[in-house]
Amino acid sequence: MVRMEPAKMADFFQNTRESFLWSCKQGIMGSFYVKEAEQIRAALAVLGDFTFFDGEPDRGLVTFLPKESNPDFRILVPPDKFWGRLIEESYIGHLRKITRYRMKKKTENFDTELLKQASKLPKGYTFQDIDRAFYKRCKEEEWSRDFTAQFSDYEKFRQYGRGVLVLKNGKPVSGASSYSAWQGGIEIEVDTKKEYRRKGLAFACSARLILECLKEGFCPSWDAHTEVSLALAKKLGYELEAPYIAYEVKGVHYE
Repeated sequence: MVRMEPAKMADFFQNTRESFLWSCKQGIMGSFYVKEAEQIRAALAVLGDFTFFDGEPDRGLVTFLPKESNPDFRILVPPDKFWGRLIEESYIGHLRKITRYRMKKKTENFDTELLKQASKLPKGYTFQDIDRAFYKRCKEEEWSRDFTAQFSDYEKFRQYGRGVLVLKNGKPVSGASSYSAWQGGIEIEVDTKKEYRRKGLAFACSARLILECLKEGFCPSWDAHTEVSLALAKKLGYELEAPYIAYEVKGVHYE
């Protein structure tokens, strides 16, 4: 497989609504791969756990593991049923078909008063923007790693990303941050340490991050992985754009 520069991929992933692909096409993060650079019939884009496909369905691309990918867990997103069928045939016994939910992207028409109320924390908890020190701390625990994992360094996170943590006794216990970023927006990642869930912390820090994005003119994009995430997004003021099919792939031995 050949890794391609974003400038050479103009004919692929056109008119996409996936912010992950905007990040790749703008060269901010992520990578493109093709079989042959001279005659490109299909392409793969990878960013973090996510892999997208375009062009003529190609088994070689479907079974290829980019060096950036985690072999233990991937999310493959087909553009149509033909790519989907090829993914299903290629990973028998190792995949789970799921429905994800793409929310409408917007930088206005949020209920800011609702978000201000939602961003109030229970007693004993405080907000903390992700600065250089907390950028490093996010990488130290599994639950918070994706808050900064796709950014090569803090300078890039400071330039393109945004993130808010909830602290308890000075330690991060919940957060909302940039899983990925493109020029003008971020893809929001939300998580809470297991023992601190069901306290409204994810709701509060998500509201806080959305308000910060709106203040700076950023688009706070939300792509829900589960119905729980979908419900949280709607509670925050998002509207569903469309559900789509994806595949979680685990336990594969790649050659």
